[in-house]
Amino acid sequence: MKKLPYGKAICYSGYREGQNPHTKTYPSYEEIKEDLMILENNYDYIRMYDPSEHAKTALKVIRDHNLSLKVMLGIDLLGEISNPDCEWGGLLTDEEIKNHIAYNEHSLQELIKLVNEYNDIIIAVSAGNEAVPEWNENLVSPERVLYFVNELKKHTTQIVTYCENFFYWIPKLKEVAKAVDVISLHTYPAWLNKEIEVATDVSIEDYRTISEFYKDKQVIITEAGWPTASTRQIKAELANVKNQKRYLKEMNAWSEKEKITVFFFEAFDEPWKGSDDPDEPEKHWGIYDVSRKLK
Repeated sequence: MKKLPYGKAICYSGYREGQNPHTKTYPSYEEIKEDLMILENNYDYIRMYDPSEHAKTALKVIRDHNLSLKVMLGIDLLGEISNPDCEWGGLLTDEEIKNHIAYNEHSLQELIKLVNEYNDIIIAVSAGNEAVPEWNENLVSPERVLYFVNELKKHTTQIVTYCENFFYWIPKLKEVAKAVDVISLHTYPAWLNKEIEVATDVSIEDYRTISEFYKDKQVIITEAGWPTASTRQIKAELANVKNQKRYLKEMNAWSEKEKITVFFFEAFDEPWKGSDDPDEPEKHWGIYDVSRKLK
């Protein structure tokens, strides 16, 4: 079974003010180059979420400038199941579901194509990101996730994984866990409104629960982070730079000691995310702010 060598890792999405993947307004070559030159100083791996123009440009920058960064690249699956339980709109028509299935298949093929073109840079591929939780407006069944895992294993030589929140790996994803090379989990004590004093312990326990359940698999963390502003769900008093610094510092120390790769979420703030509220927590997980200033 393939394994991901230990390394320093971070999630990278480079959308700045006025840029948005939904409107296909992507960061420029020069903007991505600026970002990756910053990240190369401290990280071995970056994680990107879909085989879009953003990822294609990032891969080109890495190759053109011989950067040392290696990439985990995934597919961002659209909903294949209508989900009335989603509070922000998961109801889908039969036509929308049909279109989403076609889109997901296209994304899979685009990812396979990119992997073969950048075989020396892409070190791992993910069959999706948080696609099975009941709250998701883009809900996909575990069986379909398994299909994407198996297709990636069939058509690439990279490490194959799937990225999902801690809570879902045991109750919903046993077959997926068997199939992947590496299990990738997400841990977010801030979303649970855990106090900063216990936050790292919560994340370590999440990791231990999954690694002890799936003893024959390498387990890594592909998202762990802390927001610096919030007006909903996460208590405002928890979301600040001081707490972010403490959580990341403690998690980094544990990661180094145990030689467990943790992709910190995330490199830069992303203004396009979430609601129009400027303090919406989705916008404020960056270690750097949107002007690329280290918090």
